[in-house]
Amino acid sequence: MQLLSVGDALDHGFDTVIDVRSPAEFARDHLPGAINLPVLSDAERVMVGTIYKQVAPFEARKLGAALVARNAAAHLEGPLADKPGGWRPLIYCWRGGQRSGSFATILRQIGWRAELLEGGYKSWRRVVMSALAAPPISPVVLLDGNTGAAKTEILRAAAVQGAQVIDLEGLANHRGSIFGAMPGGQPAQTGFESRLAEALAALDPARPVLIEAESATLGALTLPGGLWQAIRAAPRLRLVVPRQERAAYLARAYADLCANPLMLARLIDRLRPYHAAELVHDWHRLAGQEDFVALAGALMAHHYDPRYERHRARASHRAVALAVPSLAPAAIAPLAAQVRRAAEAMARGEDFADFTLDAPCGIA
Repeated sequence: MQLLSVGDALDHGFDTVIDVRSPAEFARDHLPGAINLPVLSDAERVMVGTIYKQVAPFEARKLGAALVARNAAAHLEGPLADKPGGWRPLIYCWRGGQRSGSFATILRQIGWRAELLEGGYKSWRRVVMSALAAPPISPVVLLDGNTGAAKTEILRAAAVQGAQVIDLEGLANHRGSIFGAMPGGQPAQTGFESRLAEALAALDPARPVLIEAESATLGALTLPGGLWQAIRAAPRLRLVVPRQERAAYLARAYADLCANPLMLARLIDRLRPYHAAELVHDWHRLAGQEDFVALAGALMAHHYDPRYERHRARASHRAVALAVPSLAPAAIAPLAAQVRRAAEAMARGEDFADFTLDAPCGIA
């Protein structure tokens, strides 16, 4: 099989997609929906590669063949034991070479209609990079707002209500700030790009897509060029929320971090290069007193809000401002519905009286 688009990978027609690369390779990135049946473990792959370089290619191939056969037998007696005669798998490795070819040959000898992905995982990467180089096919509307404006939660509520949304923070598993790390850590850059390519491929071009206004990086990950250019050019719906409401929201949203005083202290210390020692000391005092609402308010007043305003002052975009008096849990769903309606109107280029044009607005 040859991959020409992300859609080919999502709608391939095979019963199972099997990635025979090592577990570490699979963990970094893989085709959508693939399962991992490695024909060489991580340690075995290193061992065969070392023998290939330091001893002889023949010896490496002989050992590799024995290991592939042994691992293939374990897969046949384990996860593949119940597959029927008409089962049709698609198999790939790094570049569609010896590992996938060997495993496919064994499966074909049994009678299964095993096929190879032409070019292996590398062909998937080429398709992903090509897809990410282009802007999204749907009109983009950004949800903007200062730290603590509940942008991510509102986007997710809008998605539940039927809005077309790309959740960048969800795909990156990061909340987009020094304090933004999430349990489980971030995916590899390649894995993030694959997730994003899938999300972009699923868009309906006739409908706007809501995306949170982000910087070019999310934690350790970088947004691809096509999407970043679309974000920079997109109209913005900016949530204007009182700082006290945002502080109360952040104390709830970051409850996991508030419950980890050592981690919170380490993250506060990362702000030392940007602020006076007395200010950082006061943030530590508030954290030690578990006054997390006051801590969030102080961080926004002295660190985050000024940074947002500096970005906006340098940008030339105009944004529609939506005044949000409350971020109480009961207010999120109605607010999401309002954001969804506003995004649809903005994508159509309509004027509407219940919103007011704000001053030039930049990227959060």
